[in-house]
Amino acid sequence: MAKTVAVIGAGVSGLISLKCCVDEGLEPTCFERTEDIGGLWRFKENVEDGRASIYRSVITNTSKEMSCFSDFPMPEDFPNFLHNSKLLEYFRIFAKKFDLLKYIQFQATVISVKKRPDFASSGQWEVSIQSNGKEQRAVFDAVMVCSGHHIQPHLPLKSFPGIERFQGQYFHSRQYKHPVGFEGKRVLVVGIGNSAVDIASELSKTAAQVFISTRHGSWVMSRISEDGYPWDMVFHTRFSSMLRNVLPRTVVKLMMEQQMNRWFNHENYGLVPQNKYLMKEPVLNDDLPSRLLYGAIKVKTRVKELTETAVVFDDGTVEENIDVIVFATGYTFSFPFLEDSLVKVEDNRVSLYKAMFPPRLEKPTLACIGLIQPLGAIFPTVELQARWATRVFKGLCSLPSETTMMRDIVERNEKRVELFGKSQSQILQTNYIDYLDELALEIGAKPDFISLLFKDPILAVRLYFGPCNSYQYRLVGPGRWEGARNAILTQKQRILKPLKTRTLQPSAGAPVAFLLKILGLLAVVLAFFFQLQGF
Repeated sequence: MAKTVAVIGAGVSGLISLKCCVDEGLEPTCFERTEDIGGLWRFKENVEDGRASIYRSVITNTSKEMSCFSDFPMPEDFPNFLHNSKLLEYFRIFAKKFDLLKYIQFQATVISVKKRPDFASSGQWEVSIQSNGKEQRAVFDAVMVCSGHHIQPHLPLKSFPGIERFQGQYFHSRQYKHPVGFEGKRVLVVGIGNSAVDIASELSKTAAQVFISTRHGSWVMSRISEDGYPWDMVFHTRFSSMLRNVLPRTVVKLMMEQQMNRWFNHENYGLVPQNKYLMKEPVLNDDLPSRLLYGAIKVKTRVKELTETAVVFDDGTVEENIDVIVFATGYTFSFPFLEDSLVKVEDNRVSLYKAMFPPRLEKPTLACIGLIQPLGAIFPTVELQARWATRVFKGLCSLPSETTMMRDIVERNEKRVELFGKSQSQILQTNYIDYLDELALEIGAKPDFISLLFKDPILAVRLYFGPCNSYQYRLVGPGRWEGARNAILTQKQRILKPLKTRTLQPSAGAPVAFLLKILGLLAVVLAFFFQLQGF
Protein backbone atom coordinates (compact mmCIF):
# COMPACT_ATOMS: atom_id res chain seq x y z
CA MET A 1 0.00 0.00 0.00
CA ALA A 2 1.29 3.44 -0.97
CA LYS A 3 2.04 6.01 1.70
CA THR A 4 4.15 8.82 0.22
CA VAL A 5 2.93 10.59 -2.93
CA ALA A 6 4.68 13.06 -5.24
CA VAL A 7 2.28 15.61 -6.75
CA ILE A 8 3.70 17.44 -9.77
CA GLY A 9 2.20 20.93 -10.11
CA ALA A 10 0.21 23.20 -7.77
CA GLY A 11 -2.53 24.29 -10.14
CA VAL A 12 -6.14 23.19 -9.78
CA SER A 13 -5.36 19.49 -10.24
CA GLY A 14 -2.40 19.64 -7.88
CA LEU A 15 -4.31 21.39 -5.09
CA ILE A 16 -7.23 18.97 -5.12
CA SER A 17 -4.83 16.02 -5.37
CA LEU A 18 -3.10 17.23 -2.23
CA LYS A 19 -6.41 17.41 -0.38
CA CYS A 20 -7.45 13.95 -1.56
CA CYS A 21 -4.13 12.52 -0.43
CA VAL A 22 -4.58 14.05 3.01
CA ASP A 23 -8.18 12.83 3.19
CA GLU A 24 -6.97 9.28 2.56
CA GLY A 25 -4.19 9.49 5.14
CA LEU A 26 -1.39 9.64 2.56
CA GLU A 27 1.72 11.83 2.85
CA PRO A 28 1.94 14.10 -0.21
CA THR A 29 4.73 16.39 -1.37
CA CYS A 30 3.91 18.81 -4.16
CA PHE A 31 6.60 20.19 -6.47
CA GLU A 32 5.68 23.51 -8.10
CA ARG A 33 8.17 25.06 -10.54
CA THR A 34 6.94 28.64 -9.93
CA GLU A 35 6.63 30.73 -6.78
CA ASP A 36 2.86 30.39 -6.21
CA ILE A 37 -0.25 28.25 -6.60
CA GLY A 38 -2.96 28.61 -9.24
CA GLY A 39 -1.34 27.29 -12.41
CA LEU A 40 -3.28 28.38 -15.49
CA TRP A 41 -5.51 30.70 -13.46
CA ARG A 42 -2.76 32.91 -12.05
CA PHE A 43 -2.37 35.82 -14.45
CA LYS A 44 1.10 37.27 -14.99
CA GLU A 45 1.94 40.22 -17.19
CA ASN A 46 4.81 38.37 -18.86
CA VAL A 47 4.78 34.98 -20.57
CA GLU A 48 7.01 32.43 -18.83
CA ASP A 49 8.45 29.27 -20.36
CA GLY A 50 7.10 26.11 -18.83
CA ARG A 51 3.87 27.53 -17.41
CA ALA A 52 0.42 28.29 -18.77
CA SER A 53 -0.42 31.84 -19.80
CA ILE A 54 -3.75 33.67 -19.85
CA TYR A 55 -4.88 37.15 -20.83
CA ARG A 56 -5.96 39.65 -18.21
CA SER A 57 -9.69 39.55 -19.00
CA VAL A 58 -10.22 35.76 -18.80
CA ILE A 59 -13.51 34.77 -17.14
CA THR A 60 -14.64 31.23 -16.37
CA ASN A 61 -16.96 29.52 -18.82
CA THR A 62 -18.54 27.36 -16.12
CA SER A 63 -20.52 28.82 -13.23
CA LYS A 64 -19.45 28.83 -9.60
CA GLU A 65 -22.04 26.28 -8.45
CA MET A 66 -20.96 23.85 -11.15
CA SER A 67 -17.24 24.54 -10.72
CA CYS A 68 -16.63 24.41 -6.98
CA PHE A 69 -15.07 21.47 -5.17
CA SER A 70 -17.62 19.04 -3.79
CA ASP A 71 -17.30 19.80 -0.08
CA PHE A 72 -16.34 23.46 -0.36
CA PRO A 73 -18.94 25.75 -2.03
CA MET A 74 -17.76 29.10 -3.27
CA PRO A 75 -18.77 32.10 -1.13
CA GLU A 76 -22.34 33.07 -1.93
CA ASP A 77 -21.37 36.67 -2.70
CA PHE A 78 -18.96 35.53 -5.45
CA PRO A 79 -20.31 36.26 -8.96
CA ASN A 80 -21.66 33.33 -10.94
CA PHE A 81 -18.89 33.50 -13.55
CA LEU A 82 -15.54 34.44 -12.10
CA HIS A 83 -12.74 36.64 -13.35
CA ASN A 84 -9.44 34.76 -13.13
CA SER A 85 -8.38 36.82 -10.10
CA LYS A 86 -11.59 35.87 -8.26
CA LEU A 87 -11.12 32.19 -9.04
CA LEU A 88 -7.55 32.38 -7.78
CA GLU A 89 -8.94 33.90 -4.58
CA TYR A 90 -11.17 30.82 -4.18
CA PHE A 91 -8.15 28.54 -4.61
CA ARG A 92 -6.29 30.50 -1.94
CA ILE A 93 -9.25 30.22 0.46
CA PHE A 94 -9.43 26.49 -0.32
CA ALA A 95 -5.71 25.95 0.25
CA LYS A 96 -5.82 27.85 3.53
CA LYS A 97 -8.94 26.06 4.77
CA PHE A 98 -7.38 22.63 4.32
CA ASP A 99 -3.83 23.74 5.20
CA LEU A 100 -2.37 22.61 1.89
CA LEU A 101 0.50 25.07 1.46
CA LYS A 102 2.67 23.20 3.94
CA TYR A 103 2.88 20.29 1.50
CA ILE A 104 4.16 22.41 -1.42
CA GLN A 105 7.79 23.03 -2.37
CA PHE A 106 7.85 26.13 -4.58
CA GLN A 107 10.38 26.83 -7.34
CA ALA A 108 11.08 23.12 -7.51
CA THR A 109 11.15 21.67 -11.03
CA VAL A 110 10.71 17.94 -11.56
CA ILE A 111 13.42 16.75 -13.96
CA SER A 112 12.65 13.05 -14.11
CA VAL A 113 10.38 10.37 -12.69
CA LYS A 114 11.81 6.87 -12.99
CA LYS A 115 10.88 3.43 -11.76
CA ARG A 116 12.92 2.06 -8.92
CA PRO A 117 14.85 -1.15 -9.73
CA ASP A 118 12.37 -3.12 -7.60
CA PHE A 119 9.31 -1.43 -9.10
CA ALA A 120 7.63 -4.73 -10.01
CA SER A 121 7.28 -5.51 -6.32
CA SER A 122 7.40 -2.08 -4.61
CA GLY A 123 5.72 0.17 -7.20
CA GLN A 124 8.06 2.96 -6.07
CA TRP A 125 9.42 5.91 -8.05
CA GLU A 126 12.63 7.92 -7.92
CA VAL A 127 11.85 11.58 -8.50
CA SER A 128 14.61 14.06 -9.40
CA ILE A 129 13.97 17.71 -8.55
CA GLN A 130 15.95 20.86 -9.31
CA SER A 131 15.61 23.64 -6.75
CA ASN A 132 17.85 26.64 -6.06
CA GLY A 133 20.35 25.38 -8.59
CA LYS A 134 20.72 22.03 -6.86
CA GLU A 135 19.43 18.62 -7.88
CA GLN A 136 17.79 16.38 -5.30
CA ARG A 137 16.36 12.88 -5.44
CA ALA A 138 13.60 11.35 -3.39
CA VAL A 139 11.69 8.07 -3.41
CA PHE A 140 7.89 8.01 -3.46
CA ASP A 141 5.33 5.24 -3.33
CA ALA A 142 3.12 6.94 -5.94
CA VAL A 143 3.08 9.89 -8.35
CA MET A 144 0.25 12.20 -9.47
CA VAL A 145 1.05 14.15 -12.65
CA CYS A 146 -0.82 17.48 -12.48
CA SER A 147 1.23 19.57 -14.89
CA GLY A 148 -1.62 20.60 -17.22
CA HIS A 149 -1.96 20.68 -21.01
CA HIS A 150 -2.02 24.40 -21.87
CA ILE A 151 1.70 25.06 -21.90
CA GLN A 152 3.17 24.18 -25.32
CA PRO A 153 1.61 26.29 -28.11
CA HIS A 154 0.57 24.56 -31.31
CA LEU A 155 1.71 26.92 -34.07
CA PRO A 156 1.36 25.20 -37.49
CA LEU A 157 3.10 27.86 -39.57
CA LYS A 158 3.74 25.38 -42.42
CA SER A 159 -0.02 25.38 -43.03
CA PHE A 160 0.14 29.11 -43.88
CA PRO A 161 2.07 29.59 -47.15
CA GLY A 162 3.73 32.97 -47.38
CA ILE A 163 4.06 33.49 -43.63
CA GLU A 164 7.80 33.98 -44.08
CA ARG A 165 7.23 37.08 -46.21
CA PHE A 166 4.43 38.56 -44.14
CA GLN A 167 5.67 41.95 -42.89
CA GLY A 168 3.20 42.39 -40.05
CA GLN A 169 3.33 40.99 -36.53
CA TYR A 170 2.18 37.45 -35.75
CA PHE A 171 2.17 35.38 -32.57
CA HIS A 172 0.33 32.58 -30.74
CA SER A 173 -2.62 33.57 -28.53
CA ARG A 174 -0.55 32.45 -25.53
CA GLN A 175 1.40 35.70 -25.97
CA TYR A 176 -1.70 37.91 -25.84
CA LYS A 177 -2.31 39.77 -22.55
CA HIS A 178 -4.49 42.86 -23.18
CA PRO A 179 -5.71 45.11 -26.05
CA VAL A 180 -3.22 47.91 -25.40
CA GLY A 181 -1.11 48.52 -28.50
CA PHE A 182 -3.68 47.23 -31.00
CA GLU A 183 -5.58 50.51 -31.35
CA GLY A 184 -6.46 51.35 -34.95
CA LYS A 185 -4.97 48.15 -36.36
CA ARG A 186 -6.41 45.53 -38.69
CA VAL A 187 -6.18 42.19 -36.92
CA LEU A 188 -6.75 38.62 -38.08
CA VAL A 189 -7.45 35.96 -35.44
CA VAL A 190 -6.95 32.40 -36.72
CA GLY A 191 -9.16 29.85 -34.95
CA ILE A 192 -12.57 29.84 -33.34
CA GLY A 193 -12.13 28.37 -29.89
CA ASN A 194 -12.91 30.22 -26.68
CA SER A 195 -9.61 32.09 -26.63
CA ALA A 196 -9.90 33.12 -30.28
CA VAL A 197 -13.38 34.57 -29.82
CA ASP A 198 -12.50 36.25 -26.51
CA ILE A 199 -9.48 37.94 -28.03
CA ALA A 200 -11.30 38.96 -31.21
CA SER A 201 -14.21 40.41 -29.22
CA GLU A 202 -11.89 42.35 -26.92
CA LEU A 203 -9.71 43.71 -29.72
CA SER A 204 -12.73 44.72 -31.80
CA LYS A 205 -13.47 47.50 -29.31
CA THR A 206 -10.26 49.35 -30.14
CA ALA A 207 -8.89 47.90 -33.40
CA ALA A 208 -9.85 49.35 -36.78
CA GLN A 209 -11.15 45.95 -37.92
CA VAL A 210 -10.96 42.36 -36.67
CA PHE A 211 -11.35 39.22 -38.77
CA ILE A 212 -11.83 35.65 -37.56
CA SER A 213 -10.62 32.88 -39.84
CA THR A 214 -12.24 29.47 -39.24
CA ARG A 215 -12.04 26.22 -41.19
CA HIS A 216 -15.00 24.48 -39.58
CA GLY A 217 -17.11 27.10 -37.77
CA SER A 218 -18.55 26.60 -34.31
CA TRP A 219 -21.68 26.80 -32.23
CA VAL A 220 -21.62 29.86 -29.99
CA MET A 221 -23.51 30.00 -26.71
CA SER A 222 -24.16 32.70 -24.16
CA ARG A 223 -23.31 32.16 -20.50
CA ILE A 224 -26.89 33.22 -19.79
CA SER A 225 -29.59 30.60 -20.31
CA GLU A 226 -33.27 30.14 -19.45
CA ASP A 227 -34.66 32.73 -17.02
CA GLY A 228 -31.18 34.23 -16.76
CA TYR A 229 -29.62 31.22 -15.03
CA PRO A 230 -26.07 30.11 -15.92
CA TRP A 231 -26.02 27.94 -19.04
CA ASP A 232 -24.41 24.89 -17.42
CA MET A 233 -27.01 24.71 -14.64
CA VAL A 234 -29.67 24.29 -17.33
CA PHE A 235 -27.70 22.15 -19.79
CA HIS A 236 -26.04 19.68 -17.41
CA THR A 237 -28.88 17.80 -15.75
CA ARG A 238 -29.16 14.03 -15.42
CA PHE A 239 -32.50 14.12 -17.19
CA SER A 240 -31.02 15.93 -20.20
CA SER A 241 -28.02 13.61 -20.22
CA MET A 242 -30.35 10.58 -20.16
CA LEU A 243 -32.28 11.92 -23.15
CA ARG A 244 -29.07 12.48 -25.10
CA ASN A 245 -28.00 8.90 -24.35
CA VAL A 246 -31.27 7.06 -25.13
CA LEU A 247 -32.79 9.02 -28.00
CA PRO A 248 -31.72 8.19 -31.59
CA ARG A 249 -28.64 10.13 -32.64
CA THR A 250 -30.53 11.92 -35.43
CA VAL A 251 -33.09 13.20 -32.92
CA VAL A 252 -30.37 14.34 -30.52
CA LYS A 253 -28.57 16.14 -33.32
CA LEU A 254 -31.71 17.98 -34.37
CA MET A 255 -32.44 18.94 -30.77
CA MET A 256 -28.88 20.23 -30.32
CA GLU A 257 -29.06 22.28 -33.52
CA GLN A 258 -32.35 23.82 -32.44
CA GLN A 259 -30.96 24.60 -29.00
CA MET A 260 -27.80 26.18 -30.38
CA ASN A 261 -29.75 28.33 -32.84
CA ARG A 262 -32.15 29.57 -30.17
CA TRP A 263 -29.97 32.62 -29.43
CA PHE A 264 -29.24 33.47 -33.08
CA ASN A 265 -29.19 31.70 -36.43
CA HIS A 266 -25.58 30.60 -36.90
CA GLU A 267 -25.93 30.25 -40.66
CA ASN A 268 -26.87 33.92 -41.00
CA TYR A 269 -23.71 34.88 -39.12
CA GLY A 270 -21.36 32.60 -41.07
CA LEU A 271 -20.62 30.50 -38.00
CA VAL A 272 -22.57 27.27 -38.56
CA PRO A 273 -20.18 24.32 -38.01
CA GLN A 274 -19.06 22.36 -41.05
CA ASN A 275 -20.19 19.17 -39.34
CA LYS A 276 -22.92 20.57 -37.14
CA TYR A 277 -23.93 17.19 -35.78
CA LEU A 278 -20.69 16.54 -33.92
CA MET A 279 -20.93 17.13 -30.16
CA LYS A 280 -18.01 19.55 -30.24
CA GLU A 281 -17.46 21.94 -27.37
CA PRO A 282 -19.34 25.17 -28.14
CA VAL A 283 -17.74 28.57 -27.77
CA LEU A 284 -18.98 30.49 -24.72
CA ASN A 285 -19.06 34.19 -25.52
CA ASP A 286 -21.66 36.85 -24.78
CA ASP A 287 -20.27 39.51 -27.16
CA LEU A 288 -19.56 37.87 -30.52
CA PRO A 289 -23.02 38.13 -32.17
CA SER A 290 -23.32 41.82 -31.33
CA ARG A 291 -19.77 42.54 -32.51
CA LEU A 292 -20.66 40.84 -35.81
CA LEU A 293 -23.82 42.95 -36.06
CA TYR A 294 -21.73 46.09 -35.52
CA GLY A 295 -19.34 44.98 -38.26
CA ALA A 296 -16.46 45.22 -35.80
CA ILE A 297 -15.71 41.54 -36.47
CA LYS A 298 -16.01 39.72 -39.79
CA VAL A 299 -15.93 35.92 -40.18
CA LYS A 300 -13.71 34.55 -42.95
CA THR A 301 -12.89 31.10 -44.32
CA ARG A 302 -9.57 29.27 -44.00
CA VAL A 303 -6.39 31.16 -44.86
CA LYS A 304 -5.02 30.06 -48.24
CA GLU A 305 -1.87 32.16 -48.32
CA LEU A 306 -0.25 35.37 -47.15
CA THR A 307 1.52 38.15 -48.99
CA GLU A 308 3.66 40.91 -47.51
CA THR A 309 0.62 42.81 -46.24
CA ALA A 310 -2.49 40.84 -47.22
CA VAL A 311 -4.29 37.57 -46.48
CA VAL A 312 -5.89 35.46 -49.22
CA PHE A 313 -8.70 33.16 -48.11
CA ASP A 314 -10.00 29.87 -49.50
CA ASP A 315 -13.05 31.52 -51.05
CA GLY A 316 -10.83 33.83 -53.10
CA THR A 317 -11.47 36.97 -51.05
CA VAL A 318 -8.51 39.10 -49.98
CA GLU A 319 -8.08 41.37 -46.99
CA GLU A 320 -5.42 44.01 -47.47
CA ASN A 321 -3.25 45.87 -44.95
CA ILE A 322 -3.35 43.27 -42.18
CA ASP A 323 -1.18 44.49 -39.31
CA VAL A 324 -1.39 41.60 -36.85
CA ILE A 325 -2.18 37.86 -36.96
CA VAL A 326 -3.06 36.07 -33.73
CA PHE A 327 -2.84 32.27 -34.02
CA ALA A 328 -5.36 30.83 -31.54
CA THR A 329 -4.51 27.33 -32.72
CA GLY A 330 -4.46 25.43 -29.45
CA TYR A 331 -1.81 23.50 -27.61
CA THR A 332 0.17 20.31 -27.68
CA PHE A 333 1.38 18.58 -24.55
CA SER A 334 4.19 16.34 -23.39
CA PHE A 335 5.74 15.01 -20.22
CA PRO A 336 9.48 15.64 -20.55
CA PHE A 337 10.12 14.22 -17.08
CA LEU A 338 8.55 10.85 -17.98
CA GLU A 339 10.00 8.16 -20.22
CA ASP A 340 7.99 7.33 -23.37
CA SER A 341 7.49 3.81 -22.08
CA LEU A 342 5.40 5.26 -19.25
CA VAL A 343 3.23 7.86 -20.97
CA LYS A 344 3.85 8.18 -24.69
CA VAL A 345 2.32 11.10 -26.56
CA GLU A 346 1.48 10.29 -30.21
CA ASP A 347 -0.43 12.72 -32.42
CA ASN A 348 -1.29 14.67 -29.28
CA ARG A 349 -2.91 11.56 -27.78
CA VAL A 350 -1.97 9.35 -24.87
CA SER A 351 -3.21 5.85 -24.06
CA LEU A 352 -4.48 6.06 -20.50
CA TYR A 353 -7.17 3.98 -18.81
CA LYS A 354 -10.12 6.30 -18.21
CA ALA A 355 -7.77 9.18 -19.16
CA MET A 356 -5.69 8.55 -16.00
CA PHE A 357 -3.71 5.32 -15.64
CA PRO A 358 -0.97 3.90 -17.92
CA PRO A 359 -2.31 0.40 -18.63
CA ARG A 360 1.00 -1.47 -18.76
CA LEU A 361 2.46 -0.67 -15.36
CA GLU A 362 3.14 -3.62 -13.06
CA LYS A 363 1.82 -1.53 -10.17
CA PRO A 364 -0.85 1.20 -10.57
CA THR A 365 1.10 3.88 -8.74
CA LEU A 366 1.15 6.64 -11.35
CA ALA A 367 -1.88 8.69 -12.41
CA CYS A 368 -2.35 11.68 -14.71
CA ILE A 369 -4.84 14.17 -13.28
CA GLY A 370 -6.56 16.75 -15.48
CA LEU A 371 -5.52 15.40 -18.88
CA ILE A 372 -9.13 15.62 -19.98
CA GLN A 373 -11.48 18.15 -21.54
CA PRO A 374 -15.05 17.52 -20.34
CA LEU A 375 -18.10 19.23 -21.81
CA GLY A 376 -18.50 20.92 -18.45
CA ALA A 377 -16.52 22.12 -15.46
CA ILE A 378 -12.99 20.75 -15.11
CA PHE A 379 -12.72 21.22 -11.33
CA PRO A 380 -15.24 18.55 -10.20
CA THR A 381 -13.79 16.27 -12.88
CA VAL A 382 -10.22 16.41 -11.61
CA GLU A 383 -11.48 16.08 -8.04
CA LEU A 384 -13.16 12.75 -8.77
CA GLN A 385 -10.05 11.64 -10.65
CA ALA A 386 -7.92 12.44 -7.61
CA ARG A 387 -10.34 10.73 -5.20
CA TRP A 388 -10.19 7.56 -7.28
CA ALA A 389 -6.41 7.67 -7.81
CA THR A 390 -5.63 7.99 -4.11
CA ARG A 391 -7.86 5.03 -3.28
CA VAL A 392 -6.16 2.97 -5.99
CA PHE A 393 -2.79 3.88 -4.46
CA LYS A 394 -4.01 2.70 -1.05
CA GLY A 395 -5.24 -0.60 -2.47
CA LEU A 396 -8.88 0.20 -1.65
CA CYS A 397 -9.81 0.20 -5.35
CA SER A 398 -8.29 -1.99 -8.03
CA LEU A 399 -7.78 -1.69 -11.78
CA PRO A 400 -8.79 -4.40 -14.27
CA SER A 401 -6.33 -6.45 -16.32
CA GLU A 402 -4.11 -4.83 -18.92
CA THR A 403 -6.18 -6.45 -21.70
CA THR A 404 -9.40 -4.99 -20.31
CA MET A 405 -7.84 -1.55 -19.92
CA MET A 406 -6.45 -1.56 -23.47
CA ARG A 407 -9.84 -2.58 -24.85
CA ASP A 408 -11.50 0.25 -22.91
CA ILE A 409 -8.97 2.76 -24.28
CA VAL A 410 -9.67 1.69 -27.88
CA GLU A 411 -13.45 1.70 -27.43
CA ARG A 412 -13.38 5.07 -25.66
CA ASN A 413 -11.35 6.62 -28.49
CA GLU A 414 -13.70 5.23 -31.14
CA LYS A 415 -16.67 6.69 -29.27
CA ARG A 416 -14.87 10.02 -28.90
CA VAL A 417 -14.24 10.24 -32.65
CA GLU A 418 -17.88 9.35 -33.36
CA LEU A 419 -19.19 12.03 -30.99
CA PHE A 420 -16.62 14.80 -31.28
CA GLY A 421 -14.66 14.17 -34.49
CA LYS A 422 -10.94 13.88 -35.21
CA SER A 423 -9.93 17.52 -34.77
CA GLN A 424 -6.89 18.09 -32.58
CA SER A 425 -8.94 20.41 -30.38
CA GLN A 426 -11.28 17.52 -29.51
CA ILE A 427 -8.68 14.87 -28.64
CA LEU A 428 -9.20 15.20 -24.88
CA GLN A 429 -12.97 15.70 -25.12
CA THR A 430 -15.41 13.57 -23.12
CA ASN A 431 -19.05 13.61 -22.09
CA TYR A 432 -19.43 15.36 -18.75
CA ILE A 433 -21.98 13.58 -16.55
CA ASP A 434 -21.21 10.13 -18.00
CA TYR A 435 -17.54 10.49 -17.11
CA LEU A 436 -18.24 11.85 -13.63
CA ASP A 437 -20.53 8.91 -12.93
CA GLU A 438 -17.90 6.46 -14.18
CA LEU A 439 -15.37 7.81 -11.71
CA ALA A 440 -17.89 8.06 -8.86
CA LEU A 441 -18.92 4.44 -9.43
CA GLU A 442 -15.30 3.34 -8.98
CA ILE A 443 -15.19 4.76 -5.44
CA GLY A 444 -18.79 4.12 -4.44
CA ALA A 445 -19.82 7.80 -4.51
CA LYS A 446 -22.51 7.69 -7.19
CA PRO A 447 -25.95 8.43 -5.70
CA ASP A 448 -28.55 5.64 -5.77
CA PHE A 449 -31.59 7.41 -7.22
CA ILE A 450 -34.06 4.57 -6.72
CA SER A 451 -33.20 4.38 -3.03
CA LEU A 452 -33.28 8.18 -2.69
CA LEU A 453 -36.69 8.35 -4.38
CA PHE A 454 -38.18 6.46 -1.44
CA LYS A 455 -36.03 7.91 1.34
CA ASP A 456 -35.78 11.55 0.23
CA PRO A 457 -37.98 12.24 -2.83
CA ILE A 458 -37.38 16.02 -2.76
CA LEU A 459 -33.63 15.47 -2.98
CA ALA A 460 -34.03 12.74 -5.62
CA VAL A 461 -36.03 15.07 -7.88
CA ARG A 462 -33.41 17.84 -7.45
CA LEU A 463 -30.63 15.41 -8.32
CA TYR A 464 -32.30 14.11 -11.46
CA PHE A 465 -33.90 17.22 -12.90
CA GLY A 466 -31.68 19.89 -11.37
CA PRO A 467 -28.04 20.78 -12.11
CA CYS A 468 -25.58 17.89 -11.83
CA ASN A 469 -22.97 19.55 -9.66
CA SER A 470 -20.20 18.16 -7.51
CA TYR A 471 -22.17 18.05 -4.24
CA GLN A 472 -24.00 14.97 -5.55
CA TYR A 473 -20.81 12.96 -5.19
CA ARG A 474 -20.55 13.66 -1.46
CA LEU A 475 -23.93 12.23 -0.46
CA VAL A 476 -22.71 8.64 -0.10
CA GLY A 477 -19.53 6.62 -0.05
CA PRO A 478 -16.04 7.48 1.17
CA GLY A 479 -15.58 11.15 1.92
CA ARG A 480 -19.29 11.62 2.55
CA TRP A 481 -20.02 15.25 3.53
CA GLU A 482 -22.85 16.08 5.91
CA GLY A 483 -23.43 19.41 4.21
CA ALA A 484 -23.95 17.95 0.71
CA ARG A 485 -27.77 17.74 0.88
CA ASN A 486 -28.12 21.30 2.13
CA ALA A 487 -25.66 22.57 -0.50
CA ILE A 488 -27.83 21.02 -3.22
CA LEU A 489 -31.09 22.42 -1.86
CA THR A 490 -29.70 25.93 -1.29
CA GLN A 491 -27.72 26.45 -4.48
CA LYS A 492 -30.37 28.76 -5.97
CA GLN A 493 -29.84 31.33 -3.21
CA ARG A 494 -26.10 31.30 -3.86
CA ILE A 495 -26.79 31.94 -7.55
CA LEU A 496 -29.08 34.87 -6.84
CA LYS A 497 -27.16 36.41 -3.94
CA PRO A 498 -24.60 38.35 -6.05
CA LEU A 499 -27.40 39.54 -8.37
CA LYS A 500 -29.71 40.86 -5.64
CA THR A 501 -27.88 44.13 -5.10
CA ARG A 502 -31.02 46.25 -5.41
CA THR A 503 -33.89 45.86 -2.94
CA LEU A 504 -37.20 45.18 -4.68
CA GLN A 505 -40.75 44.71 -3.48
CA PRO A 506 -41.96 41.11 -3.90
CA SER A 507 -43.85 40.65 -7.16
CA ALA A 508 -47.58 40.13 -6.73
CA GLY A 509 -47.59 37.76 -9.67
CA ALA A 510 -45.09 35.34 -8.16
CA PRO A 511 -47.62 33.14 -6.27
CA VAL A 512 -49.81 32.94 -9.37
CA ALA A 513 -46.88 31.89 -11.54
CA PHE A 514 -45.89 29.27 -8.98
CA LEU A 515 -49.47 27.93 -8.89
CA LEU A 516 -49.56 27.69 -12.68
CA LYS A 517 -46.31 25.69 -12.64
CA ILE A 518 -47.77 23.28 -10.07
CA LEU A 519 -50.96 22.86 -12.11
CA GLY A 520 -48.91 22.29 -15.25
CA LEU A 521 -46.79 19.63 -13.54
CA LEU A 522 -49.95 17.95 -12.21
CA ALA A 523 -51.42 17.89 -15.72
CA VAL A 524 -48.30 16.17 -17.08
CA VAL A 525 -48.38 13.55 -14.29
CA LEU A 526 -52.10 12.83 -14.89
CA ALA A 527 -51.56 12.56 -18.65
CA PHE A 528 -48.72 10.10 -18.09
CA PHE A 529 -50.88 8.07 -15.66
CA PHE A 530 -53.82 7.81 -18.08
CA GLN A 531 -51.47 6.85 -20.89
CA LEU A 532 -50.20 3.95 -18.79
CA GLN A 533 -53.79 2.89 -18.13
CA GLY A 534 -54.45 2.72 -21.85
CA PHE A 535 -56.94 5.58 -22.02
